[in-house]
Amino acid sequence: MLRQRVITAVILALVFLAAVAILPLNALALLFGAVAAAAAWEWSSLAGWTQPWQHGLYSLCFILLLGGLWLGYGFNEAPAPEVFQPWLGVACLFWSLAMLLVESYPRTAWLWRSAVARSFMGWLILAATWLASLFLLTLPGGSLLMVVLVLGVATADIGAYFSGRQWGRHKLAPSVSPGKTWEGFWGGLAGVMTLTLLIITVLPRHLSHLPIVTLVLIGLALAGASVLGDLTVSMVKRVSGVKDSGVLLPGHGGLLDRIDGLCAAAPVFALGLILAGY
Repeated sequence: MLRQRVITAVILALVFLAAVAILPLNALALLFGAVAAAAAWEWSSLAGWTQPWQHGLYSLCFILLLGGLWLGYGFNEAPAPEVFQPWLGVACLFWSLAMLLVESYPRTAWLWRSAVARSFMGWLILAATWLASLFLLTLPGGSLLMVVLVLGVATADIGAYFSGRQWGRHKLAPSVSPGKTWEGFWGGLAGVMTLTLLIITVLPRHLSHLPIVTLVLIGLALAGASVLGDLTVSMVKRVSGVKDSGVLLPGHGGLLDRIDGLCAAAPVFALGLILAGY
C-alpha cells in the first residue's frame, strides 16, 4: 500500500509541477477547476446524495459558482489583493468553526448533519480552495508560492504519518479519526517548521521584506490548517458512513482524501500572505 501511495504521489507531483511551470493563469484556472469539480462530485456522496443525476447537478452548480467567481474577481485584470480579503476571511472563519465542530463531535453533528448543510459546506470549502489557489498565482512569484503551499501540506502529512507510526500514543481526535495522534501532529509541525526555515534560507530575496517571525507563524498556521482540513473531511465521512471519498487515486482513495489538507491550508496561507503585506 505504501509503495502504491508513493508512486501515485510522485506522478501527481510531476503533473502539478509541470502545470504550474508551463500553463498560463487561464489554463491553470480550468485545470484546477476540473480538479475541484471532480472533488465536488465526490463530496456530493458525502453530502448524502445517492443518484448519478444528483452528483451531476451538484457538480454543475459548483462549476457555475466557479465561473461566477472568475468573472466577479476579474483575474484577467490582476485584481488587488484587498478584494480577496472578504472571501478568504469567510473561508478562514469557517475553518475556525470547523475546528470547534471537530472538537465537539459528535455532540454538535446535528448542526450540519442534513444533506443540504453538507452540500453548502462542500461548495464553500472547494470554491475557497480554488479561489485561494488562483489568488496565489496572481502574486509575484505565484507559481513558487503554489509549490510552497503544496510542499508544506505534503510535509505536514508525511511528517505526521511517520512520526505517528513511530511514536504515536496519544489520540488527537479519537471520535473523528482514531488513527491520528498528538505525536503525529507535532511531527508534522516540526517538518513544516524545518521546511519554512529552509525556504527562508534558500529564497531570501523573495521573502526579505517579511520578518522571519511572520514567516514562521504563516508556516505554523499552514501546518495546523492542513491537519484541520484532514480531520474535517474525516468527520464528514464518518457521518456519511464511508471510509474513502472515492477510488480515483490508487493507494489514496478518492481525490478528496488527497486534497483535504490543502482545502484548509490554501485560504489560510493566502490570507496570511495578505495580512503580512506580501
